[in-house]
Amino acid sequence: MAPRANWKGFLRLSLVTCPVALYPATSESEKISFNQLNRATGHRIKYLKVDADTGDEVPNEDIVKGYELEKGQYIEVSKAELEEIALESTRTIEIDEFVDRTDIDPRYLIRPYYLRPDGKIGHDAFAVIRETIREMDKVAIGRVVLTSREHIIALEPRDKGLIGTLLRYPYEVRDPAEYFDEIQDDKVTKDMLDLARHIVNQKAGRFEPEKFEDQYETALIDLINQKRAGKPITPKARPRGENVVDLMDALRKSVGGAAAETTAAKPAKKTKKAAAGQKEMLMPIAGKKAAKEAAAKKSTAKPQRKSA
Repeated sequence: MAPRANWKGFLRLSLVTCPVALYPATSESEKISFNQLNRATGHRIKYLKVDADTGDEVPNEDIVKGYELEKGQYIEVSKAELEEIALESTRTIEIDEFVDRTDIDPRYLIRPYYLRPDGKIGHDAFAVIRETIREMDKVAIGRVVLTSREHIIALEPRDKGLIGTLLRYPYEVRDPAEYFDEIQDDKVTKDMLDLARHIVNQKAGRFEPEKFEDQYETALIDLINQKRAGKPITPKARPRGENVVDLMDALRKSVGGAAAETTAAKPAKKTKKAAAGQKEMLMPIAGKKAAKEAAAKKSTAKPQRKSA
């Protein structure tokens, strides 16, 4: 089942309008997460909203927003006042312009969403907008209000729907000069570049996300399973960074190492680490994602008919 929509409203291109819903395209809920506990009792830690001066707990109905003008001096802003400045983009994504994809600096990208028609009407208008963007090979730029703030949103076709990527405003992007100006402008020789290019060519490939494993998530699962089984936890040696004395020598050795990796036989497909070495455990954890997939398979499995 698809998650609940983060936003519902209308998508408009000039006079063409259709109802749409915006859904998160990514999720981190499958990752291992921890609760904070009281070491002495083992009980969960609970956070209370308290008055900073009196220390008394404050109920939600008595909490208002405030902007700090000076230290300890605030201007209160009510929910009703915030609703008074509601923008049109609160309910409508108005397409303002179309740009080339290469015009969007990667630093401005925040997060992706799926955009689809909301309900049974407006599918034809949605298709017109989607196919126009696809045909022109452009990115549509509009605005949308999420979590009480207006964002720029870039819309691109994806299958039968649209991908909407939130963008930052210029004031949110830091000036690279603050970080890069002090980098030494060292000249790189042609021999060094040739060796480096050779390494790149040996490692060239296509980006396939499924090839990458979240090693930290796997290590967390292993850690929890070992502690659950009562096994001792032995710290692993940390990798050490070494100073490069001879850059040309390091590049030549890297060329040899890359060649060895390329010619080496591919190892057999590994099973999930979460299951390794856990035969003695009755209920090893496999991570939230694996548990969710197993539950889905179980619910879709057809019961076998008993023979007479």
